[in-house]
Amino acid sequence: MRNRRTLWIGALALFAFAVFVLARFPAAWALGALPLGLSCDALDGTVWNGACAGLALRHQQPFGDLTWQLHPARLLTGRLAAHVELTQASDFVHAEVELAPDGHLVASDVHASVHLGAALLPQLPDGLRGAARADFTRIEVRNGRVTDLRGRIEARDLEQTAERKTALGSYALAFNGAGSGGALVGELRDIGGPLALNGRLRVTPEPGFALDGKVAARSSAAENLVRQLQMLGPPDAQGRRSFSLTDTF
Repeated sequence: MRNRRTLWIGALALFAFAVFVLARFPAAWALGALPLGLSCDALDGTVWNGACAGLALRHQQPFGDLTWQLHPARLLTGRLAAHVELTQASDFVHAEVELAPDGHLVASDVHASVHLGAALLPQLPDGLRGAARADFTRIEVRNGRVTDLRGRIEARDLEQTAERKTALGSYALAFNGAGSGGALVGELRDIGGPLALNGRLRVTPEPGFALDGKVAARSSAAENLVRQLQMLGPPDAQGRRSFSLTDTF
């Protein structure tokens, strides 16, 4: 009886010690677990509640400072879940994320506000400036492919500054989840500015996108912007010109 009691006390002591070690596990010890190409200038806190200062891709593209707070109860279901925040100056991204062992990723309650430019997204046209706001209730990724999007992105006060400053207007893109056959199609429209625009953006498997729509210049459009639209071809009866664009990430 005494041996059994001693065994139980020893087991409880070992369990308490393990919990203590895990709770205090320094975030810096997990540096090697970062995805290939990502680096941190400094890691602080624990793996449960920590911070990565100076998150960057290949030491060339800075993302800002990342903080996270894991949800331990979700580990019992075999999933890694956390509240994450990424900030850089006044730009931010906040989200609840959940990752399954097979790589299935779900993000919810996603909110972001960023200033657009080549420093943030090198794929953007040279000289494009503006601000973007995103609010999504759900983003789902399976096998590296986006399979669900529910929310809205707004790009406001866009302007081209490469040669001369040209106002491009503001636009909104809304997704309502996967449609028939799993297709993800967003509705694009202008929300003010020199261009009247309506279109659809389809997320492609590569991953990438295909964008099609119609656009017309308003009376406030700059002359150089009107000339650029004329390169799209002749207008229809309503004065709109068709456009199409595809790209991969």
